[in-house]
Amino acid sequence: MGQARPQSAAARPLHGDQRPGLEQKAADIIGLYLHPPAHAAVFCVDEKTAIQALDRKDPVLPLSPGRAERHGFEYFRHGTLSLYAAFDTKTGEVLGKTAVRHTSAEFVAFLADIVVNQPRGKEIHVIADNLSAHKTGQVDDFLDRHPKVHLHFTPTYSSWLNQIELWFAKIERDVIARGVFTSVPDLRRKLMKYIRHYKQRAKDSKVALLRSYASHYSQFSRYSPLVPGHATLLEFQRDYGFVGCCCAGVLVGVACATLAASEV
Repeated sequence: MGQARPQSAAARPLHGDQRPGLEQKAADIIGLYLHPPAHAAVFCVDEKTAIQALDRKDPVLPLSPGRAERHGFEYFRHGTLSLYAAFDTKTGEVLGKTAVRHTSAEFVAFLADIVVNQPRGKEIHVIADNLSAHKTGQVDDFLDRHPKVHLHFTPTYSSWLNQIELWFAKIERDVIARGVFTSVPDLRRKLMKYIRHYKQRAKDSKVALLRSYASHYSQFSRYSPLVPGHATLLEFQRDYGFVGCCCAGVLVGVACATLAASEV
């Protein structure tokens, strides 16, 4: 039997993406990044669930010349916590809230917090994924009571279009992955402290976070479904494969947000 040879993405057969409304929903999300409605706020919202409060049995030995950082594999697990976060695509600020559970009621309560933190009567656009807790009767009732709030859902299996995922990756690296938490309240305190610190330097943090992504925007922008006559996301998938399409979606969205923010 001959050895299998790797194929380039362009050589693989293309069967098309069967997700309904993929292009239209992606265009809606990227459009909010590139051309946000005037006098409106755009928030990327999601929850990071089941964050573990791990207390290491042995202290972490920090990085030193000639020696990598080391830590033991044994730990005490004190419990878990969920973190709700809203990333303001214009200012780079993050509004955060912790919760013991991640239910539709908690999601609605967090939406209410976003509304309270904005000027009365301001249009608010919220980008969220397709979690069932985001599409309940409680959410519908909240939207009926707050007609200025508009929910925009990412396409199915496409939460990578939501910029909050980039920020979640950052807090994972900075706080959670190497953290030592003596209790669930200690975990909550450290998460909220990080958010307060991040808010103080949000503008600089956002520029640093997005600069590397924005530098790639020109090579991906020709695939944007927002530009008439240009190639589609399906054609991008043909050229670069599904993973490349996912990464490019994030790159395009982040770069668009950077451009929008620079115009303010």
